[in-house]
Amino acid sequence: MPAIVVLGAQWGDEGKGKATDLLATTDPIDYVVRTSGGHNAGHTIVVNGEKYATHLLPSGILTPGATSVIANGVVVSPEALFRELDGLVARGVEVADLKVSANAHVIASYHATIDKVTERFLGKNQIGTTGRGIGPAYADKINRVGVRVADLFDEKILREKVDAALDVRNHLLTKVYNRRAIEVDAVVEELLSYADRLQPMVCDTSLLLNQALDAGQTVLFEGAQATMLDVDHGTYPFVTSSNPVAGGVCVGAGIGPTRIDRVIGVIKAYTTRVGSGPFPTELFDDDGVQLQQLGGEIGVSTGRTRRCGWYDAVVARYASRVNGLTELFLTKLDILGAWERIPVCVAYEIDGERVDEMPMTQTEFHHAKPVYEYFDGWMSDISGCRSFDDLPANAQVYVRALEEMSGAKIWGVGVGPGREQTVVVHG
Repeated sequence: MPAIVVLGAQWGDEGKGKATDLLATTDPIDYVVRTSGGHNAGHTIVVNGEKYATHLLPSGILTPGATSVIANGVVVSPEALFRELDGLVARGVEVADLKVSANAHVIASYHATIDKVTERFLGKNQIGTTGRGIGPAYADKINRVGVRVADLFDEKILREKVDAALDVRNHLLTKVYNRRAIEVDAVVEELLSYADRLQPMVCDTSLLLNQALDAGQTVLFEGAQATMLDVDHGTYPFVTSSNPVAGGVCVGAGIGPTRIDRVIGVIKAYTTRVGSGPFPTELFDDDGVQLQQLGGEIGVSTGRTRRCGWYDAVVARYASRVNGLTELFLTKLDILGAWERIPVCVAYEIDGERVDEMPMTQTEFHHAKPVYEYFDGWMSDISGCRSFDDLPANAQVYVRALEEMSGAKIWGVGVGPGREQTVVVHG
């Protein structure tokens, strides 16, 4: 019963879609599942020279024969879901085989309103959210005033839940933020308008996935966001509102931990981050600009420029530990072909002392300064390499060094955006 987890080992945007797509095309994958987050996520997949971006949908939607699943741990904007589906249909992609959990929570229009107003109100203390309502939807879930997908098929229950949620939200909007109250009727009418199209997709996805595993089918659980954005294990409070670590997959999909066979962490050959928060290896010089330009570091979902820095092995070791990674998938190695010497952060200096593992407190991490080791670059284009032996000697040394210091073996290496531009290190 093979269950494979693919997740981000940094701050997101590592290329999880490429790893997921590669797995789904090299071995038969029966189900590809999203278990957390919302349409604030973004995966880019290049197939036959065509670039596709998925946000709420699993990237497996592009794999013929695989059933895509949006599980209970995801927060679903019906408007965003149908917009994304329609965009793929317009490009000739078959999207009929999509399943959505009845227990997934719904992002309503008022969640996005609250998200944007709250972020502006925070001023210089902004979190750097996408403003798409993900955090407020998860807050309603925890506060037990959330709307679930199943509620869209019962108008009486839906109205009661929206009324309860807006009772508190409207007090905040009118009395704290000096904004107009949101009408319950308008929200209910909008949500009901999605019900007929959504209903054929809805099922008990926990039952579906467990039955698939019992039957020996392969299920690929695709992470959104990444380890360092986890609400418990990331750089709090500059994090997302869910648990994108491996443990969150079990809760977000309704499967037991003993089901999981492989946990693959996707990690860039350098580091990027979108939004606010500490980032020890961040570059503010020409190297940072060059990484951004060569790597095309613009957020898939947000359109925001990503902050760039060198590879952080402390973060990699931390991700390996908290996720129990069995493997790493290294992406964008080709981008580093322009440097004669490539720094790698192997530890931090905090108040004059060397620290080899993730600092315990936010204050320590905020003050962490990178300790670098330097590796000779290869100064060549490696995008045509298809085996590890094809890589230049210095590129091989770099990959092996990262493997040694990162806490997990490197399964594969991305040397370009295309599906075929991958080097297998450990088969």
